[in-house]
Amino acid sequence: MLRCYRIACAMLWDLFVEHARHVARPDFLDALLSASSTLWRLSDEHALALTEAYRSATAELLVAQQRRRSALMEALFTGQLVPESGSWEVGRLLGLPLDTKLMVAAAETAGLAEESLVGVERMLAARGIVSAWHLTPALQAGVIALRDEQRDDVLGVLRAAAASRTGVSPPYESLADTPRMLHLARAALADLPVGRPDVREFSTSPLAALIAYDPDEGRRLAKEVLGPILALPAEDRVALLQTLQAYVDHAGSAESAGRALHCHPNTIRYRLNRVRELTGRSLSDPRSLAELVTATDAVRLGAEG
Repeated sequence: MLRCYRIACAMLWDLFVEHARHVARPDFLDALLSASSTLWRLSDEHALALTEAYRSATAELLVAQQRRRSALMEALFTGQLVPESGSWEVGRLLGLPLDTKLMVAAAETAGLAEESLVGVERMLAARGIVSAWHLTPALQAGVIALRDEQRDDVLGVLRAAAASRTGVSPPYESLADTPRMLHLARAALADLPVGRPDVREFSTSPLAALIAYDPDEGRRLAKEVLGPILALPAEDRVALLQTLQAYVDHAGSAESAGRALHCHPNTIRYRLNRVRELTGRSLSDPRSLAELVTATDAVRLGAEG
């Protein structure tokens, strides 16, 4: 339309000039000069009015799109969808490719409804990674579509952007699982010290996911299995729990756990023996070991309190 205005004004001006050449009267030349001012002023006014109308309409469309996008993300995170077809339709509307794996990232807001992962969607897009984000007064959460080889890129972008505690869920495949994965991402976030701007992934262990999903059962399990350890003074309690966690994380190797904790393997063995004495559960018994590992996950996830 702006181009039409420019062409019409130019054509009208050319006609005025051509007519003035044939008439060649002084009073007509004066009229032509006056008309030229009016012509260009009207052209500017029309162009300005059109531009403002276009900006207003565009802003209204963007706001409407953002409202719809926010509503779709809310539905995705709360599970207010038809289990399969609904989630696929939401994914399509959000532009999420459904032939890749997904991850949920959740970050504390920097302030009330203030993003703490500023520019994260643009930063991911620059690496060919599609994501969709939702902002609430206390949380900035997003669904990220990625291929297996893009996992490190995603974590790198999140660490570069994070201005507050950020949790990341394990990879998953169906958008219908998004509410559960948001819960796990928030559990990973809560596992970070308050005020520490860092990114933590939730464990891929199904046991850890089970405990995070049912924190009441996690608290009961932690107290039943590790109650005598939890009742110890803080220094002793932390040492035994860290040793048990390191032993499990390093495939039952006292030497590897010792290197991780910067202490002698015999110290690890002594502490594990104390765990056995206090809990009445042996690390060599499969059932007892499973209970100790699950209870340790519960403690690590904060379920013991």
